Amino acid sequence: MQQQSALQEEVARAVGVLRQGGIILYPTDTVWGLGCDATNPEAVERIYRLKQSDNKKSMLVLCDSADMVVRYVDRAPGIAFEVMEMATSPLTLILPGAVGIAANLIPEEGTLGVRVPDHLFCRQVLRALGRPLVSTSANISGEETPVGLQEVSREIIEGVDFVVSPRFEGKPTRRASSIIAFGEGGEVKIIRD
Repeated sequence: MQQQSALQEEVARAVGVLRQGGIILYPTDTVWGLGCDATNPEAVERIYRLKQSDNKKSMLVLCDSADMVVRYVDRAPGIAFEVMEMATSPLTLILPGAVGIAANLIPEEGTLGVRVPDHLFCRQVLRALGRPLVSTSANISGEETPVGLQEVSREIIEGVDFVVSPRFEGKPTRRASSIIAFGEGGEVKIIRD
């Protein structure tokens, strides 16, 4: 019971920071990530500055369900959702027709990278926030992706507004997700296996 209330408190603190335009450093089902409210362009810009990069393709969003995904992409083929449901390990889908999120998250081709994490803390934050959460590796662009909190640089830790306690890490894969891109007509391209 104590663990449950500690989790609720941590979720509430993280969501409070996100709602105020803050950046969090948090665990996911893969590696530790930097996150902000994906509908807040100022917060997104802060993450680009912290990572010293403006590569829109390095940023994806976490959603709590396929229902949330369809609110933010309007041209995704049905096959993408079938693949999402069948995935047995973390999978990011690059989907066409990004809508309703910060414009500075959307690359020229109008796509959005989305993932539904199998992670208790992330899902609770997403439900409480009610919007997608930016997820990008917790490193300066070009540096090694840190898999655990102990590998995250001091510069990144000092640049965020809230660091989630590692006790909510769960059992991450400690490797980046697979990535599959889908075209409007159902074309499929494996980007990272």
